[in-house]
Amino acid sequence: MIGLVAWFNESFGEEYLELYSHRDGSEAERHVDFVERCLGVPRPGAILDLACGAGRHTLALRRRGYRALGIDLSLTLLARMQGPKVAGDMRRLPFAAESFSQVLNFFTSFGYFEKERENFLVLEEIARILTPGGSFLIDLMNPDPVLAGLKPHEVQEPGGGRRVEIERRFDGERKRINKRITVLDAGRPPRTFLESVRVYQPDEVVIGLRWAGLEVDRLFGNFHGETYARDSERLILVGRKPA
Repeated sequence: MIGLVAWFNESFGEEYLELYSHRDGSEAERHVDFVERCLGVPRPGAILDLACGAGRHTLALRRRGYRALGIDLSLTLLARMQGPKVAGDMRRLPFAAESFSQVLNFFTSFGYFEKERENFLVLEEIARILTPGGSFLIDLMNPDPVLAGLKPHEVQEPGGGRRVEIERRFDGERKRINKRITVLDAGRPPRTFLESVRVYQPDEVVIGLRWAGLEVDRLFGNFHGETYARDSERLILVGRKPA
């Protein structure tokens, strides 16, 4: 098993931004298009970009005139972000109850924690900070196609003499995808980063949200707005806190 000791405290730095550079501002704009179409975005309500990273979704929202705030645990990623931001842990959000009319959680940023109770604390925190009638979006990997196409070993050569070796393994007992990323640059020691994320079936998240006091309205399979199916690209849950 990949070591799970606070992997998320160490893996979201400058190397992360390079490894996931394809997750860019253009993609964020398309995601915000989806949010506007499928959820509607409140004005002048406040929006929280939960686990915002370097803030590409926060900035896309703010460019359209919304009151958006980003929060992330990584100080390195937040330092790259322009605009309002807060450092914080998603299990203990530093906000008063009913502070936001919308919470958005993109790019499989749920399921980081080894203990399931800690993961579902995140859902309880979303429910706590949402205003009655407020809405949420949670964007997750879709388990069936991800597991069916899981590559145990992959090598990337992005250029400049860099070589990236990626090892993946599914831990069926814990239902987690564990990833080890080794970055090799000439003249530098190898750097290794770990990722470990819980894989959820739709019903597991829907039930967890209901326990937290939230209702799921629809499941989408991608950011084009197609209805979720077992072979969809993504698992996107949208819903609300009852008024």
